[in-house]
Amino acid sequence: MFNSLGRFVAHRRVLVLVFMVLVMAALSIAGSMFGKPFGQGGFEDPESGWATAEQLEQEAYGRDALGDVVVSYHAPEGTSVDDPAFQDPVRSSLETIRSEFPDQVTGVTSYVFNQSPALVNRDEGIAVASIQLAGEDEEILENFRVIEDRIAVDGIQTDVAGVQAVAGALQDGMDADLVRAELIALPLVFILLIVVFGGVVAAFLPVAVGVLTILGSIGALHLLSMITPVNSFAQNVVTLIGLGLAIDYGLFVVSRYREEMAEGYPPVVAVRRAVATAGRTVVFSAVMVAVTLSGLLIFPQAFLKSVAYGAIAAVFLAALLSVTLLPAVLVLLGHRVDMLGIKRMQRHRTREQVENGVFGRVADFSMKHPVAVAVPVVVVLVALIIPFSGVKFGGINETYLPPDNTTRVAQEQYDQNFPGTRTDPVKLVVIGSDGTTLSQIRAEANEAPGLTGPFQFARSGQQDDQGRDVVVLQSGLVDRNAPAETVEYLQQFPIPAGTEVHVGGNPAQESDSVDALVDGLPWFVLYVLIATTVLMFLAFGSLVLPIKAAIMNLLGLGATLGILTWIFVDGHLSDLLGFTPGPLTSPVVVLLMAIIYGLSTDYEVFLVSRMVEARSRGAKTAPAIRSGVANTGRIITSAALILIVVTGAFAFSEIVMMKYIAYGMIAALIIDATVIRMLLVPAVMQMLGPDCWWAPKWMKRVQERIGLGEAELDDEPEHLTGETVPGASAGADDRVPATSAAGPATAFGATAGTATIAATPAAPAGLASDKGSAVPVPEAEPHTEPEPHTEPEPHTEPEPRLEARPEPEREREPEPEPEPEPEPRPGPRSVARRRDDGPGEKIPAAELIARLRSEREQGRDE
Repeated sequence: MFNSLGRFVAHRRVLVLVFMVLVMAALSIAGSMFGKPFGQGGFEDPESGWATAEQLEQEAYGRDALGDVVVSYHAPEGTSVDDPAFQDPVRSSLETIRSEFPDQVTGVTSYVFNQSPALVNRDEGIAVASIQLAGEDEEILENFRVIEDRIAVDGIQTDVAGVQAVAGALQDGMDADLVRAELIALPLVFILLIVVFGGVVAAFLPVAVGVLTILGSIGALHLLSMITPVNSFAQNVVTLIGLGLAIDYGLFVVSRYREEMAEGYPPVVAVRRAVATAGRTVVFSAVMVAVTLSGLLIFPQAFLKSVAYGAIAAVFLAALLSVTLLPAVLVLLGHRVDMLGIKRMQRHRTREQVENGVFGRVADFSMKHPVAVAVPVVVVLVALIIPFSGVKFGGINETYLPPDNTTRVAQEQYDQNFPGTRTDPVKLVVIGSDGTTLSQIRAEANEAPGLTGPFQFARSGQQDDQGRDVVVLQSGLVDRNAPAETVEYLQQFPIPAGTEVHVGGNPAQESDSVDALVDGLPWFVLYVLIATTVLMFLAFGSLVLPIKAAIMNLLGLGATLGILTWIFVDGHLSDLLGFTPGPLTSPVVVLLMAIIYGLSTDYEVFLVSRMVEARSRGAKTAPAIRSGVANTGRIITSAALILIVVTGAFAFSEIVMMKYIAYGMIAALIIDATVIRMLLVPAVMQMLGPDCWWAPKWMKRVQERIGLGEAELDDEPEHLTGETVPGASAGADDRVPATSAAGPATAFGATAGTATIAATPAAPAGLASDKGSAVPVPEAEPHTEPEPHTEPEPHTEPEPRLEARPEPEREREPEPEPEPEPEPRPGPRSVARRRDDGPGEKIPAAELIARLRSEREQGRDE
C-alpha cells in the first residue's frame, strides 16, 4: 500500500503539494472563523458529588459569582476605609462599571455600598468589592477581559484577585508560551536541522511540515470547540506535540530519502522507497501514539477529552503531511535537496557505512556485555522511580503563577486578610432541613479537620423543584493544597434522617477529580498496554517485543514521574527554576503519562522496524539488533534533541504545569533516546536471543493473514543510476546500471565479452547473502579510477562480521543448508587475493565491490 502511495505522490507531486497546502489553510481559516473561544474549565468530574452539589445550588440560586472578581482597595496613608476621600472614588468607579457594562456585570457588592463587616479589614486598611460577571463557561472570562482595564482607581492601590482574574493570568502565560515557542523553538530547531542535514534546504523541509501541522491542528481544535468545550491549555499541548512530531517525522522521511539517494536511486524511486519504508513506519508510529492518547478518553474530565482530540488530530496531520506533501517536495527538489549546504556536513553514508558507525559499536558493546549493561541501568531507573511514592495531587490555583505575579500576590493577600470569605471555600448544600436538623448538621460539619472557622450561611431562602429548602453553608480551608481529609470527613459525617448534604466548592471539585483519575488509571493502563501490544504484534509478528517494549516504557515513565516529584513536589531546584513547590495537577500528570508513553512507543517502533527490515534481508538476531540500533541511533537521537529544543521553550513558561510538562518530557526523552534505546534494548534483546521473535503459531497465522506488516522492499538494481546526491561518500558512487539487453555491458572497466558483475546495493555488514559466491572478474583495475595508493597499505584488522560472535547454543537459530556454489564460467582469470589466503583464490563479487569502495574512499581522503 505504501509503495503505491509513494509512487502516486512521486508522479502526482504538484497536485499533492497544492492539495495538502490548501487543506491545511482551509482548516486554519475555518477554525478561526467558526470556532468558539477556549475556556479554563474541564478539570472536574461531571459525575461526582461536587457536580451534584453544584447543580443543586445553581438550580436554586443560579451560579455563585461572588468569587469571580474580588478587588481589594487600600486606603492611602493618612486616611481610613471610612473616610469619604477614600470611599467616594471607589464608589464612583464601581457604579461606572455597573452602569456601563450591563451585559458583562450582573452585580457589585462592596463595603462602600453596604458597610458589611465581612468586607473590610480595618487593621490593614482594606475594603473589598465583589464584581459578579454574567455568562457561562468561556463567556465569563471574556466578560472579565472587557472590564479588566476599568477596575483600577487613580490614587488608590487596587489589587484584583478572584477566580476569573487568576484564570486570565494563567491564560496570558499560556499565550506567551505559544509566542515563545514560535520565536525561540522554531529558529533553534532550524539551526539544529542544518547541523543534522548539513544544508539549509533539507533543514527547512521538516520545519515547514511542522508549521503546516500547527496551522491545521489549531484550526481543527477551534472547530472542535463548536462541539465540546476546549480548555485553552489544549492549544499549548497541540502545538508541542504537533510541532515536535511533525519535525521528527519529517526528519525520518528526509533521512531515508537521502539514504536511498546515497544507494544510487534516482529521486522518483528514492521517494517511493522512502514512503514505502520510513513512511509506513511514520504512519504506524502515529497510530500507536494516537491510540495511547485515545486512552485519555476513558477519564471523565472534559479537559483530558479536548486535549486528546486535539493531540490526536495533530499526530495524524503530522503523519499525513510527512507521507504526502513532504515526499512531493522531495521529488521536486531531487538532488537540490542539499542546496545551500555545508560540504563537510553532507557526507551521505550507505547502509554498510552507517552500521559500522558509532551507534553500531555502542550496540556491539551492549550485546557483548548484556548483564553488565542491563543490571546497572535497571537499578538506576528503579531508584529514580522511588520519589514518586511521595507524590501529591491537587488542582490549579494562583500558586501556578510566578511568585511575583501581581494577580497571585493579590489573591494570596486577600486569602490572608479575609480567611473566612476565600474565593474557593468548601461548601455544604443542605436539602430538606429545618431549624433543628440544620443546627445539628452545622455542629457536626464544624468538627471537620482543616477549617479556617465554623460554617457560615452563604445562601438560603430558596426551594428545589420538590419544595424542599435549599441552604448553602461555606467555610475556608487552612491548607488549600490538602483538601482530601476535610472533604472525606464532610462526605461521611452522620446527618439527620430526611435530609441531604452534598459537598461542593473548589476543594471538593479537586478531591473528586483526583478520585476519578485514580479510579480510571488502571483501565487506562490496561487499555494502552493491550492496544499497543496487539498493534505491535500485528506489525512485527512477535509477542515478546511488545511486552519488552511495554516494560521498558514503564521503566522510563516511572523514572520521569519520580524526577518530577523530586523537583516540583519535594521542592528541589525550586529557587533555580522559579516556582513554588506544591501538588501536581492530576489531569495534567495523566496527560503527561500518555504523551511520554506514546513518544517512547514511537521511538520503539522506529527502532524495531529497522531490526525487522534487517531480518527480512536474512540477518540473525544479533546482526538485526545491531542494524536497527545503528540505522536509527543518529535519527532517534536527533529527533529527541529536536523535541527537547521544542519543549525547552516551554520550560521557560511562567505557568508551573507547563514547566513540569516541559521538564518531564525533557527527562523522558533523554532517558528513552539514550539509556533505554541505545543500551538497555540491545542488552535485553541479546539475552533473549531468537526468543525476541517468538509468538504462538496460531498467532503467527493470524498475523500473516491480517497483519499490518509489509514486506521490506528488495534492492532494485534496475533503477540504480550510478549517480548519488552531491557529497555522497565512497560506495554510493560505485553503482552501475544493470546489464542491458543489447549485450554484455562492462562493469568496473571490464571489456566486452568478459564476465561482468551485476550491480547490487551493498548488503548490511554481517548479513547473510547469497551474492558472495566467487565470480570470475577481470584482472584489470577499473579504468575510471586512478591508482589510489602509492605506498604499501598499512595493516588493519579486518572489520568483524556480526555473525562472528556466536550466540549460545540454545539460542542458535536453525540455519538453512547452503546452496551449492555455481561452477565458475570460463573467462579471464580471477584477481588473486593480496592476503595470505593463497594465490589465485577467487574473490566474491560483493567483497570486491566493498574493497573498491574502501580504496576509493581512502584515496579521496588522501
